Amino acid sequence: MLFDDTYKTIASASEGVFRDRGSKFLGYAYPVSSDVDIKPLVAKLKAEHPKANHHCWAIRLGIDRSVFRVNDDGEPSGTAGRPILNTLLSKNITNVLVVVVRYFGGTLLGVPGLINAYKLATEAALEQAQIVEKTVNDVYTITFEYALMNDVMRIIKEEHLQVLEQIAELDCSIKFSVRKTQVEQVMGKLNTHKGLKLQWVGAQ
Repeated sequence: MLFDDTYKTIASASEGVFRDRGSKFLGYAYPVSSDVDIKPLVAKLKAEHPKANHHCWAIRLGIDRSVFRVNDDGEPSGTAGRPILNTLLSKNITNVLVVVVRYFGGTLLGVPGLINAYKLATEAALEQAQIVEKTVNDVYTITFEYALMNDVMRIIKEEHLQVLEQIAELDCSIKFSVRKTQVEQVMGKLNTHKGLKLQWVGAQ
């Protein structure tokens, strides 16, 4: 099987609402790149909704879609975070955090009712989101003498590489992003030039 170097995520934050028997479920979806994003986003919603009863969430991360975390925030176990996550799984999107803020309306919904409500609030938020396909990229920094600038820029242009940062002085450095499936070809071209130093920075 060929390496799958694309994944689906959301382009920007979105929100939706679901109501059931007086309870209001506000769904908020965010594009994220790591789990350090969870705390500030949940804190922001807690500040915006201090009277809400629950702030439940699920996050799915990683290109192989294997990293996830759920939080029921006081709801019965498995009735909130898990249905939010299952909705992310069924939509086949990753690098997304969904927080559902619940205002309790006085009527208990029961386990099936809660599962349904958290699922539908998540779907309502994602319906407003633009789902985009991204490629799995590696990020490299290349350093070289100014005399090689034209050669390097030509390769960047030919291979349609995305330049993230560029310093053009006596010693130049360019940070660029390359699609995983292209890495070998690009490295082959760059390595024909002596005096280039390549360093892998990470994946995106």
